[in-house]
Amino acid sequence: MKLVTLDCVPGGQPGAVLESGEILHLARAAAPGTAETWLPPRLRDILAAGQEGLDLVRRIVERVEGLDETERHALRAQGGLLPADTRLLAPLPDPNLIVSVGQAYRSHVAEMKGNLPKEPHGFLKSPTVITGPEAEIALPPQAADLVDFEGELCVVIGRTCHNVTEAEAMRYVAGYTVTNDLSARDAVPMIGAAKTTPDARVAWDHVHMDKQYPGFAPMGPVMVTADEIADPGDLTLTTRVNGAVMQQANTSDFIFPVARVISYFSHWYTLRPGDIISTGTPGGVGYGRDPKVLLRPGDVVEVEVSRVGTLRNRFVAKPH
Repeated sequence: MKLVTLDCVPGGQPGAVLESGEILHLARAAAPGTAETWLPPRLRDILAAGQEGLDLVRRIVERVEGLDETERHALRAQGGLLPADTRLLAPLPDPNLIVSVGQAYRSHVAEMKGNLPKEPHGFLKSPTVITGPEAEIALPPQAADLVDFEGELCVVIGRTCHNVTEAEAMRYVAGYTVTNDLSARDAVPMIGAAKTTPDARVAWDHVHMDKQYPGFAPMGPVMVTADEIADPGDLTLTTRVNGAVMQQANTSDFIFPVARVISYFSHWYTLRPGDIISTGTPGGVGYGRDPKVLLRPGDVVEVEVSRVGTLRNRFVAKPH
């Protein structure tokens, strides 16, 4: 299934994409007097209900897919079936936690002239920077000429997950979505210039804070359930800026498989339903190019992951 969050009330309401491309408003499509009306009001809560929650959604979707055109017309009239271009929020607009993986692909480590890490590492990204597909993103005036794109596959957690083994880690995955881990690059030169450990620590702190500007975690447009992705280590990721391909890689270039990453971070963090692990970016980022390709007002960035979807956002100058 492809699940979404509709931008219809504050915080949104859950929906699903039908085979036709139309979007099903789950609450409005629920059959009166049945268990369908008990569906939780947020996608995060549906995931927290476990397999029972997803099965309930699947039953609604399958029932509607079986309707004839007259019945579908009636459902459209009551707002239960919406056009494909209906405005969406991020699929999970309110996770408790976003863990972002750094140095995840061999190609990205190479372009940034680094060494392959011996174990996964990463940082937290504030959930307050999440925005949705098609949203405009303002370039921050502090670093308006230094914002870079980083297309990434995201893992969505479906069950409370702490201290799990690599062998069992994939059982905790509810699905996958797409993000652009936007990064201002003004602090990157500080890393190479650092002469002491405190200087290096300050530099890395700035690098991570430069990922926390408003809108710097666009996500979506959908969350594809895990049963539709046989192997997250065999997906193609493509990032385009104004139609030109900047990044293209297969997730087989991951240094560490998804299961290892989940297991590793779960040793510290308690991951809950709806939480996000952003799995890192491949080579081709703008800062790694010569000359550098950094975002300007009017640029449109698309991040596409095969079998998941395409995230699209336009960048604008921040109004004074």
